[in-house]
Amino acid sequence: MQAAARGLRRAWAAPGSAALSCWLPQALQLRGSHWETSLLAFRASLPMRAQPKKKKKVDVRREQAQKDRMKKKIKKLEKAAPELIPIEDFETPLKFSDNSRVRSLPPLSFEETERRVLLMKKWSAYKQNQDRAEKQAIRSLVEAQQEALKELRLESEELYQAAIRRDEGLFPFERDGPNYTPPLPGYDPPEGKCIDITKVYTQ
Repeated sequence: MQAAARGLRRAWAAPGSAALSCWLPQALQLRGSHWETSLLAFRASLPMRAQPKKKKKVDVRREQAQKDRMKKKIKKLEKAAPELIPIEDFETPLKFSDNSRVRSLPPLSFEETERRVLLMKKWSAYKQNQDRAEKQAIRSLVEAQQEALKELRLESEELYQAAIRRDEGLFPFERDGPNYTPPLPGYDPPEGKCIDITKVYTQ
């Protein structure tokens, strides 16, 4: 054994691995397959392994008492009716249902009343004229379209059928309308604060 250890130290001290490769078959027995541990590897003996854990003593009465308590809780929950969560959006708060709470408006003068009446009359006449003009424009466009389709049909039936074919890509139609104020370039809007006052119900 001492000769083998001495030969192994000489092999490791050599500059190359040729000495080790030529010495191993003569001094040490090689492993038969890759399932066996190499003779040069570390080996763990029994004292180095962890000690087996001690099994805890099971108290049968204590476990049975826990199961019984759990069964009682389950039966109690099954007998009790489920608590419905109220929807506060459908309930008017009591402070808003007070009939004596009436908003008092200042009385209008005679001149202000007459001014508002005349303004409403002018606005009604303006909207009536606008509606009449829009209807007339639509009527004239439809008549011009029908006249153009009649002339097109006299020229070519194929073009007429292509003109009255439904456009499948027309809808959904999206369009961005004008804004009240133009956007400011480089404007970074501040983030608003939100306080969550939602009530949490536990059943």
